[in-house]
Amino acid sequence: MVDPTALNEPSAAPPDPAGPSARFLTVMTTTDSAQKAEGLAHGAIEGRLAACAQISAPVTSVFRWNDAVETNQEWQVLFKTASTRYAALEAYLLDAHDYETPEIIATPVTHGGAGYLAWVAKETS
Repeated sequence: MVDPTALNEPSAAPPDPAGPSARFLTVMTTTDSAQKAEGLAHGAIEGRLAACAQISAPVTSVFRWNDAVETNQEWQVLFKTASTRYAALEAYLLDAHDYETPEIIATPVTHGGAGYLAWVAKETS
């Protein structure tokens, strides 16, 4: 939980996320079990690579792998982070993930609540 009084301090103001390059990202990956998703999430948060990770209920993924069409159940993990932490988060996911080629997709956050983005900046620094 964010201390609301900390958000009123001038140093808590987030950088402008609508600048030429986004200062914040959402980064998504998938894995094949809830336990693995929680492990990836906990590791990223403990390492301050992301401020928050949300795990979505199973989704059905259909994809081509090794010349065959596969259908599998996966869990999505969505990380909220500062763009300056992306390289470290990607390296962590590549190392900790058990997929040969894990999905790692980053999407810039172009707008967001100032208090929330200040919290993301604080938690990832």
